[in-house]
Amino acid sequence: MLAPVYIVGIGMTHFGKRFDESVKSLTASVTNAALADAGVTSQDIQAAWFSNTRQPMLEGQNTIRGQIALKHAGIEGVPIVNIENACASGSTAVLQAMNAIRAGMVELALVVGTEKMVFPDRQEQVAAAFAGGTDIHDRQGVLDYIVEIGGELPGVGRSLFMDLYAAQAKAHMQTFGSTQEDFARIAANTHGHGKHNPKAQYRTAFSVQQVLNDKPIVDPFTRAMCAPVSDGAAAVVLCSEEKLKQLGRSKAVKISACALLSTTSRDKFDYQQHIGRRAANLAYEQAGLGPTEVDVIEVHDATAYATMQQIENLGLCEPGNVGERLRAGDFALGGHQPVNPSGGLLAKGHPVGATGLAQLYELCAQLRGECGARQVAGARVGIAENGGGFLGVEEGATTVTIVEKVKA
Repeated sequence: MLAPVYIVGIGMTHFGKRFDESVKSLTASVTNAALADAGVTSQDIQAAWFSNTRQPMLEGQNTIRGQIALKHAGIEGVPIVNIENACASGSTAVLQAMNAIRAGMVELALVVGTEKMVFPDRQEQVAAAFAGGTDIHDRQGVLDYIVEIGGELPGVGRSLFMDLYAAQAKAHMQTFGSTQEDFARIAANTHGHGKHNPKAQYRTAFSVQQVLNDKPIVDPFTRAMCAPVSDGAAAVVLCSEEKLKQLGRSKAVKISACALLSTTSRDKFDYQQHIGRRAANLAYEQAGLGPTEVDVIEVHDATAYATMQQIENLGLCEPGNVGERLRAGDFALGGHQPVNPSGGLLAKGHPVGATGLAQLYELCAQLRGECGARQVAGARVGIAENGGGFLGVEEGATTVTIVEKVKA
């Protein structure tokens, strides 16, 4: 049995267009917040992991990004590992830190994800960075996949990933009968949750009709169904069970599972072997829990369709039945299993390297009862799905993490 690992400190900046901030300043802010929350200092940290994907392409900081940013935050002299795994970078960094703790190499570790993505004068580089999340030597294969499942060829002024998700949404509509209104209801729920999150990029609630009437991006998506480009940072402090005895259990959250997988060469319509489903099944096995025992969920909703896809992959609902459950309110705040009470990527924002850690920030805050108007009553078990990149017919990497409230 693997040794338990705990989250004892969390921090997150406000997500959005942070024109006056840098990778260094965002990292310093979130590191200080997480350390203070854990009741430790920078001198107590024995190793750190730093998640970032865009600084090489947008600023030219090709190497030692974590060493540079964390030095600005007072973390130096200890092992610092830089992690890049597309949108799953943050959760991947958490898994690597967990493994170091389980191996007995360290007892107290810091994991930080920081991203500076908003550069109005570098739009071509921003677009190229997204395109680089696929196999750049098989561009035609990506385009062929989009067309084969009913999508539109990529257009100007939007991320290639919106075209990929839109094509998958159309295939889902054709196969399972989902509708554009279902995606609009997901977006309306998510933006409604984001209204209550002071750290969210967007805090405007939408009705289903307002989502449908928003600016079209690529059929079947409107703007409110698509995640924005964002700046921001999030961090967690992890510790061993022995260290927890010194720090105290009052804020601790146990990581019961963290499953990371990569894509396979499956058939494009074999949804049972989707990377998200395989990672979820592995995580449930690690935790000894099942979908019915989860109270609060954070999924990687780069689009509203992605929410539906991951609700199915996590085993919360059978394919084709999500729309009915949405209309019943099951996945909204106050419902049976609220999804993305943080506002998800759609409202909270999506600074790529920070996203997986921001999901854990939300789940920890929920299990600690600190979420105010968006609090899920009685939450004891949370799950996060964090996927990134595109390879073949699905995400190139996906992590599913399960956390549990620690008994006093």
